[in-house]
Amino acid sequence: MADAQRPYVLCHMTTSVDGRIKVRRWKTLDADSHYERVHGDLNGDAWMCGRVTMQGYADSADPLPEPVLDDGSPIPREDHVAKRGASGYAVALDARGRLDWGARNDIEGDHIVVVLTESVPDEHLRALRAGGQSYLFAGEKTVDFVLAVTKLRALFGIERLLVEGGGHINGSMLKAGVIDELSLLLAPAVDGVSGTPALFDFAGEEADSMGGRCKLDLTSCEPLSGGVVWLRYRITPVAEAEPS
Repeated sequence: MADAQRPYVLCHMTTSVDGRIKVRRWKTLDADSHYERVHGDLNGDAWMCGRVTMQGYADSADPLPEPVLDDGSPIPREDHVAKRGASGYAVALDARGRLDWGARNDIEGDHIVVVLTESVPDEHLRALRAGGQSYLFAGEKTVDFVLAVTKLRALFGIERLLVEGGGHINGSMLKAGVIDELSLLLAPAVDGVSGTPALFDFAGEEADSMGGRCKLDLTSCEPLSGGVVWLRYRITPVAEAEPS
């Protein structure tokens, strides 16, 4: 469970009945009809998505008004807080620094915080500083999710974080033990395509199932219009839930 060192983390997703998350190709229903409303009902201080989802927001950004000057000085790998006390935060996972945010430092009023690794180039850090985005480091080459969420609490005061990632992000955070609750909109659709991303994916570790490592307790079940069912589960590591 979350403690004072990190936010309470909810994974909020829509899936088909077979657990797939490619909602845009389900032509028989409006898969997003309830998603944003429930997102608001969950009352997060911040929401987090991966690079692929955030690419659309970055692509619509205005460019920086002036080129970023490079004085040749190395940029220390220190967290950069451009804004505290925002009404909300949009957290972008961008381990390699591929997203160009230009002059955009918020998404619908939510201040942008970029989670990076120390492998990003200096020019990317200069661009983020010039654009007014905040950033933090969590790992050398791959994201350390325990460190990332701990820093989100310490640096920005985030107490309730909604994770709305792809299967690999959701799976990595579940394995790291930092997801406390699952908010699942189960849509009346069948995907059925082999290899399609699922709610939780564990790349390259097929034998390492989470089936015996975490316990899901159903806390609510609410039928919604259009055949959608909103399920909420509390997630507890088995070692913590069933001590020997």
